[in-house]
Amino acid sequence: MDFNVKRFAADAGTFLSRAVQFTEEKFGQAEKTELDAHLENLLGRAECTKHWTERIMKQTEVLLQPNPNVRIEEFFYEKLEKKVPTRVNNHELLGQSMIDSGNEFGPGTAYGNALIKCGETEKQIGGAEREFIQSSAINFLTPFRNFLEGDFKTILKERKLLANKRLDLDAAKTRLKKARMADARAVAEQDLRMTQSEFDRQAEITRLLLEGISSTHAHHLRCLNDFVEAQTTYYAQCYQYMVDLQKQLGSFPSSFASNNNQSSVSGGASVLVPTLPLSSSLPAGRSSSAFNELRSCSGSRKARVLYDYDAAGSSELSLLADEVIMVSSVPGMDPDWLMGERGNQKGKVPITYLELLN
Repeated sequence: MDFNVKRFAADAGTFLSRAVQFTEEKFGQAEKTELDAHLENLLGRAECTKHWTERIMKQTEVLLQPNPNVRIEEFFYEKLEKKVPTRVNNHELLGQSMIDSGNEFGPGTAYGNALIKCGETEKQIGGAEREFIQSSAINFLTPFRNFLEGDFKTILKERKLLANKRLDLDAAKTRLKKARMADARAVAEQDLRMTQSEFDRQAEITRLLLEGISSTHAHHLRCLNDFVEAQTTYYAQCYQYMVDLQKQLGSFPSSFASNNNQSSVSGGASVLVPTLPLSSSLPAGRSSSAFNELRSCSGSRKARVLYDYDAAGSSELSLLADEVIMVSSVPGMDPDWLMGERGNQKGKVPITYLELLN
């Protein structure tokens, strides 16, 4: 008990001495030992590293998860050391909506089939995004966070000890200046030598830790390479998914036009006329040359229907997928259309729904 009281009294004395020294320095009434330029540069470099590491971390988290509410929720899960529940991302939600709507419209219809294929691709992109986020969190964010919560906290602790040792050293210098008696000067000199030794030792420890920032930069550079590689993989996957989807959709009929592509019919009524670009990709077996050949002759040919088609007016013929009809060209007709015949039924049909048969 007596030892603890003495220890408490010594600590209180040291604290008071540091407080007095600090106050006098602020008022310019006491000298202050300056750190050497190399150590000051190392301290500034460490602060700069901490500042930009925090900034990069924050912006990366925003990039990976734009929703601030979700970021806050994930932060609490992390602090509670609980696993973050798996969430469906926006691409996966969109993909599922497209698949559901495609099934509702009917997988046998052109639009429904296209929606399903788009939805499947969106889900693939969602999966790639999930892998990218997971890889970035492990290989990029975690090392940055470990530096801030580990190495830099150790540097702060040792830097605070260095500041206290510096106050002790300057307080000892002040006491030596004020000592008049020989005994007091001897005690002050001994105290100064001890505090100088402790300060030098702490400065060396701090310097070694600060020089480790170079290793931190090298490690963060490797993490940055991993992050760039993860981004490259993610965007390459997305590009490939979309290229594949575009190829699949190239054989689908184009979308119908809006109201500004309507034409008038007898009686003043107007109906929506499908407009299909001439540059639309055609699958094998129904190339543009085959249709041009049909237009150049006066005969007719058999054609297989690729997709269901609902006639937009009395001048058109409704179609069912996989049925075979007779088609012929009529002079003056839009090049994207042919005249179709099924028994006694006759009407215009879009060529993008047809495959000419030999």
